[in-house]
Amino acid sequence: TIVKMNLEGTGDYEVRTFENAEDILKKVHEFTPDILLLDIMMPGVGGLSACEMLNNDDVGKKTPIIILSALDKDMDKLDAYKKGVVDYITKPIDKDRLIRKIKKALEYK
Repeated sequence: TIVKMNLEGTGDYEVRTFENAEDILKKVHEFTPDILLLDIMMPGVGGLSACEMLNNDDVGKKTPIIILSALDKDMDKLDAYKKGVVDYITKPIDKDRLIRKIKKALEYK
């Protein structure tokens, strides 16, 4: 994805991608991610449902989550923040803005 290429291109981030929310939940137990970027329209279970799954998991709830979305819907944003995300970014995503948001989210980890 473009987000992955942009982050890897900085040389500061190791980026892993996953097929679906169930895969994410399994993988956070195999390694400890510093942050998760979830698309609101993930295959299978969407990003907001994935947030709920992660927040109900002892390991998952310790990882900051940023939601990425093509839609700028206030209700989705509100729902995301209620589910514990640290930020909600609408597409198209500016690389510099994304990096600033990631750094800010990591400060609160």
